[in-house]
Amino acid sequence: MSLLHQPEHVDDDNVLVATLDSVKVLLQLLKAINFRECGIIFATEKGLKVTVEDSKSIQASAFISEDVFETYTLNAEEVVFKINLNVLKECLNSMSSSNYIALKISYKGYGDSLRLIMSQGSSITGCSIKTMEPEQMLDFHTGTLNIINKVMLRSEYLKEVFNELDPMAEYVEFILSPNTPYFRLSTHSIGGDCRVDIPKDCDMIESFQCTSLTAAKYKLSHIKPSCKPLSLSQKVSISTDERGLLCFQYMIRIENYNGYIEYYCTPIVDSYDD
Repeated sequence: MSLLHQPEHVDDDNVLVATLDSVKVLLQLLKAINFRECGIIFATEKGLKVTVEDSKSIQASAFISEDVFETYTLNAEEVVFKINLNVLKECLNSMSSSNYIALKISYKGYGDSLRLIMSQGSSITGCSIKTMEPEQMLDFHTGTLNIINKVMLRSEYLKEVFNELDPMAEYVEFILSPNTPYFRLSTHSIGGDCRVDIPKDCDMIESFQCTSLTAAKYKLSHIKPSCKPLSLSQKVSISTDERGLLCFQYMIRIENYNGYIEYYCTPIVDSYDD
């Protein structure tokens, strides 16, 4: 019997049971946000969210909505646990390299291990990964209520822009404005200055919604992890709020599935002109 069609009583003692017909969806999303060893998994009625945070300054979350799963059963209002993402990726990689495709995830609750079963036809393999107590994470999402500037562009173009920036620089400045220069990224280092201006009506911009000038600097080392999801996404939205909180939102397409990634970065130095 396929792991996707086991009797319901088999999973009665689990608070979370979810199945995917392709492990690639979860694996690719994890790779895109895995800039730290561990992450926190949130399971709600809407689906799964995997969040990684570093120094309360940057945070990335990958979302897999409930309708992407073949089956999705949650016997609690919310399930939250911390897990080693490197170990999780290694398990998914090792099993998927053996041509296993379908994935079943199960979790019995606090203190228990996350169990993975992968299957192709009659071949089945599995593993258990120890879970940990999750720490409190910042809720960056509340800042998006005060978004004042937002730009949407094709991911491939933003990747080219990032490649033009000086990798030796410590900071990168983002300027968004309803007037010239509209959208500017710049760096400064001992090697010189680098500046990239993106007009609001150029081909790479799909949507430009800016109401006031915002200028803020961010550590380049904090911006670099935001480049990972670009190779998976078709479009990316960049927005800032009145405090200079920078948010990247990526629309991901993996095989026939849609995914979603958010990346937040706090400013180091910021200034605003009315």
